[in-house]
Amino acid sequence: MNQITRNCLQRLPAVTAAVLVLLIAVPAYAHHPMGGLTPSTFVEGLLSGIGHPIIGIDHLAFVIGIGLAASFLSRGLAMPAFFVGATLLGTGIHLLAVNLPIVEVVISASVLLLGVMIATKRSQPPLIWASLFVVAGIFHGYAYGEAIVSAESTPLVAYLVGFAITQYLVAGAAFLIARKAQDVVGAKPVGTRIGGSFVAGVGFVFLFTAVAPF
Repeated sequence: MNQITRNCLQRLPAVTAAVLVLLIAVPAYAHHPMGGLTPSTFVEGLLSGIGHPIIGIDHLAFVIGIGLAASFLSRGLAMPAFFVGATLLGTGIHLLAVNLPIVEVVISASVLLLGVMIATKRSQPPLIWASLFVVAGIFHGYAYGEAIVSAESTPLVAYLVGFAITQYLVAGAAFLIARKAQDVVGAKPVGTRIGGSFVAGVGFVFLFTAVAPF
């Protein structure tokens, strides 16, 4: 067992505990850092936009998954832009009062699908990945829109800016970490595929919750 493996195993309990705490704490926020209140100022809108993609575990898992997937794609850092742009479109659709069907089911299924694709690392053309990011982004963005319905223009713009920047930064960070990990193990995406398995697990849990009859 090499030093890297030993370090990872030593840190596993702390990481696992942190994840469990996060999973327990998140439902109390109901996917909204403003406690369900509509932002009324620029600062509130910005903070809400920054927080929404992070405290929603399903959204966060997907954004991290984008970064992981981008790490083994050419021009990978361009990939998060497809998702971010689509989330803005999805939020706009919600604000226009256009209804999308089974939003939570589609979001959960997208997280599961992305995780499986990363974990299996099947050779897919960039167009397939980009299409997944766009379609999923519309539904994720539609869910984001719920937090800003009826808000004035100033907090609305701040909200859009906040969640757009946050998503790209999170995906970019996941991309850089995955690339660094691949360099350490000789370009083998072992850690990336393990990360994909975690993303798939999150998607499975949320999908089961969305479709379970209770």
